[in-house]
Amino acid sequence: MFDVILGIMTSLGGFVDMGNIVFALAGGARFDYSLLWVLVVATLGIILFAEMAGRIAAVAHKPAFEVLRNRLPPRMALAVLVASNIVNVLTCAAEIGGIAVVLQLLCGADYRMMLLTALALLLAALYFLKFRWLERIFGLLGMALLVYVWAAIELKPDWHGIYQGLLPGLPHQPNANLLTYCYYAVGLFSSVLTPYEIHFYSSGGMEDGWSDKDTASNISNAAVGFTLGGILTMFLVIVGAQVLLPQGIDPKMLSTAVLPVADGLGMKGMFLALLGILFAVGGAAVESALSGAYDTAQFFDLPWGKNRPPKQTAVFTWLWMGTLVLGCAIAMSGVDPTDIVEYSVVFAVVVLPFTYYPILQAAADKKLMGHHANSRFISVLGWAYFVLIVLAGVSAVPLMLLTHMGDA
Repeated sequence: MFDVILGIMTSLGGFVDMGNIVFALAGGARFDYSLLWVLVVATLGIILFAEMAGRIAAVAHKPAFEVLRNRLPPRMALAVLVASNIVNVLTCAAEIGGIAVVLQLLCGADYRMMLLTALALLLAALYFLKFRWLERIFGLLGMALLVYVWAAIELKPDWHGIYQGLLPGLPHQPNANLLTYCYYAVGLFSSVLTPYEIHFYSSGGMEDGWSDKDTASNISNAAVGFTLGGILTMFLVIVGAQVLLPQGIDPKMLSTAVLPVADGLGMKGMFLALLGILFAVGGAAVESALSGAYDTAQFFDLPWGKNRPPKQTAVFTWLWMGTLVLGCAIAMSGVDPTDIVEYSVVFAVVVLPFTYYPILQAAADKKLMGHHANSRFISVLGWAYFVLIVLAGVSAVPLMLLTHMGDA
């Protein structure tokens, strides 16, 4: 029971990353509560995706990229691996940049020095800590982001407006740009349904030694943890609508992310928000770096595992180290972390159909999964989400170009 509760808590604390923060706050600041329904759809999607990937790991003992390698044509599978790792590096760069911004806000030091500090801390944490301790430290301390829920309630939200925002529809503002609204809808959808989180979740289940006896824990972790994470992201939209929209603030800088909490709770609340962002974004950097290493090692059938000695998993170890270093180098180039995260979120949803389809297919395979295969209801729901994911993937880049990354 303790492991289930802990798994739920770490899922909650590790759910929010730079993509969630940027698109949720910007969505609220631009379109009030109108995008909340997207988060309902996306959260149900990641619960479905994670549960299937975790069930495959527990029952068939196959992580996500081994499934992908076996279910896609070889050249397509290799192309998906390359594309996924590009997205992982971009994501890692955005997260490291986000850590540096938070450290700079906390201590006032030089940004580039904070980038190197962030890199050193992440390398040390990943090298010396076992998998379970990585989950616990970053996940549990990331729960400080719950301060956004507290701030939203203190600011007395418009509950009727929130209810309306939970129903699918067009933006309520008379002068709203429909293409920009669609861009933020796709961005929010993608920021929740990120492939690296699923690959990390699947590989993490195997690191923890899951078996078919753990399918109930998998359902609990995925359903409750990701639901609470989705609700937390909704409150980011809500505080963006409460504070940033009336003042006409477009949160293109991470430093503006703490303004709603400071407005509602003062300096103590702002400190908790910075602490939560620091560990949530740090956890996302760890997940994206490990995800790239997991994906490559699993694809080429190399030894992998955070719980194994580095000497036994040399290529795996060098891969996650290289992802962190390359991500830091991109952040050092001077590109704003929020710009990097927008590119990573958009390109992630382009890759998503090719990572989702093999999991959906494998989870329904009775030869592989036996009586743990998808029920008819889950199969129908899974294919419905596949259609949504394909539509989002096809429209993401055109919307990014047509709206100039949401600035239209």
